[in-house]
Amino acid sequence: MARFFALVLAFSSLLVGTQVLAAPASGLIARQVGDLQCNIDRLSIVADLAATQNTLKKVQTDVASDATASSSVQSAIDSIDGAQGAIGVIAKALLTGQAAPAEARTQVQGNLTAAHDALTSIDSTSSNLQKALTQLGNAELAGEGVVNNCK
Repeated sequence: MARFFALVLAFSSLLVGTQVLAAPASGLIARQVGDLQCNIDRLSIVADLAATQNTLKKVQTDVASDATASSSVQSAIDSIDGAQGAIGVIAKALLTGQAAPAEARTQVQGNLTAAHDALTSIDSTSSNLQKALTQLGNAELAGEGVVNNCK
């Protein structure tokens, strides 16, 4: 949870910094800081992943009697942790004026795909599982928004 608040604070600072850093003529700074939609997408992916993590804790309880499903839920949790860590690397780079590492972007995408695959492999009627899949889908859409809007 602390990581979530740290990332929210980082992206909030980035939003505030947009007003200050947008003045220079350098295209790199404008592209890295991003416009309003870019920053909304960045905040959305952070919030959606945190919400997914919280829901997955409930899914763990729902499928506790099924070892295979429990393993898949843990795999999804680990993948989301990996995506959050990569987002943290990107946020740190942007806040220090560096280019976002392409490897970190690839890690976010790969971890989101791995989490999705793990969750869709679970055979359960858990409403929490469906909620987690929806939240993860929202995070994936926000990630696509970052790719499309943060240029």
